[in-house]
Amino acid sequence: MLWPEVGRLAERSCTGFGLNGEMSFTVTPLADVADVVAAARRAFDSGVTKPATWRVSTLKRLRKLVKQHEDALLQALASDFGKPRFEAWVTEIGFVLADIDHTLAHLANWMAPEKVATPVAFKPGTSTVIHEPVGVVAVIAPWNYPVQLLLLPMIAAIAAGNAVVGKPSELAPAASDALAALVADLGDPAVSLVLGGVAETTELLAQRFDHILYTGNGRVARIVMRAAAENLTPVTLELGGKSPAIVSRNANIDVAARRIAWGKFVNAGQTCIAPDYVLVERQVHDQFVTALGKQITAFYGTDPSASPDLTRIVNDPHFHRLEKLLHSGTIAVGGESNADTRYIAPTVLTGITRDDAVMGEEIFGPILPVLAVDSLEEAVRFVNADDKPLALYSFSESDDDNEMVLSGATSGGACVNGTLLHISNPNLPFGGVGESGMGAYHGQFGFETFSHRRGVHVRSTKIDPAMMYPPYTKRKETLVRKAMTLPDPRDVWTKLRGKLRRD
Repeated sequence: MLWPEVGRLAERSCTGFGLNGEMSFTVTPLADVADVVAAARRAFDSGVTKPATWRVSTLKRLRKLVKQHEDALLQALASDFGKPRFEAWVTEIGFVLADIDHTLAHLANWMAPEKVATPVAFKPGTSTVIHEPVGVVAVIAPWNYPVQLLLLPMIAAIAAGNAVVGKPSELAPAASDALAALVADLGDPAVSLVLGGVAETTELLAQRFDHILYTGNGRVARIVMRAAAENLTPVTLELGGKSPAIVSRNANIDVAARRIAWGKFVNAGQTCIAPDYVLVERQVHDQFVTALGKQITAFYGTDPSASPDLTRIVNDPHFHRLEKLLHSGTIAVGGESNADTRYIAPTVLTGITRDDAVMGEEIFGPILPVLAVDSLEEAVRFVNADDKPLALYSFSESDDDNEMVLSGATSGGACVNGTLLHISNPNLPFGGVGESGMGAYHGQFGFETFSHRRGVHVRSTKIDPAMMYPPYTKRKETLVRKAMTLPDPRDVWTKLRGKLRRD
């Protein structure tokens, strides 16, 4: 059994919990899951998804439907865990619309065959790289950004000419239903959803796919990989981890505090690339903590529980897990909580050590530990002693400081003097490394992820050198050795340009 406790959980997989209490949501019958995937397979095999016309028209229709369903999606996000309308639009709806626009603007170039050089020994002939769709793609999305993290990979899969089956998270039940209504209006068997919980996801993973993209945690990622291995299916894993922010004594402390507070407390910290903890040079530790407190008040007022701009925790288990972490170290800012409304105040903890519970797992909530270090070198060693994070943030007015942090510590992505925004540039890859994931998408990187780069060599028939054919002779061997080791003029020029740059 791929997923633990499937039998027990399947009984209540059609019930979710929004801020207003228990609510039901649509579930795909288990017997129908294979049929949904089979319909997607038939659509792909028919060839309908491969032409640029289908890709462009489908993306345009999807964009129109996102705008038409905007209010329903925003209401669903508010219902599931109180996402403020402004924040939800920017991080979910706006993100999706911008990605579609970027994809439509560049898709013709991405699809164009790429001419590459042909070695002298294999001329006359031409060589080309062609992007082909891989087939049927599965996208398994999380609950924290249920719209963005389902639709962005699906957009990339469509752009690459694939059929795609998405799986929204059952932990955001209202969003799951809203997304189902949107995709139903698209009315295309090549783009479909499977709805439900553990049992439905298990059944989905039992089907054969040509690529699986999963966003979530490392424990489930291992389950996904085991299922994918049965069909030798490649996977892209977007996970998380403890993404650090490192603040130098040379940083603009007020700006660093403002940007770290925003990156941490947007979506109540339920963001895979949120700053998980801060390492700050000891000389400016107290100044930084004070500045954090001021920024939290500036963002959410003296009573954040009354602020309309603060998201709530998604469900009771996550709330109680986070509440226990409040007992680590000393509460410098915040610390209040309310189980009835799943409210946890934006909280800053000090006096933290690596052995504290809050440092033993990804926090994924509005709790920010701040640890003092004696140097940036110590900060880098601290980061490298743990798994490679999904994101890394460096704050300093010194280019040398930032370069030392970036070159010293590895991460999936990074941002200097800012947080979160590196993923908003579609020209940058978004992905993890090691425990924080594998593979990447966004923009052209998503198109590449869901494409097969097919190498094609076309030979001329006007000349057919006999030296490659039997019978082999010493003279043929001599000629072939010379031909295959003859430098390509382009390689010579590339090497020369590199030397000139170094000089």
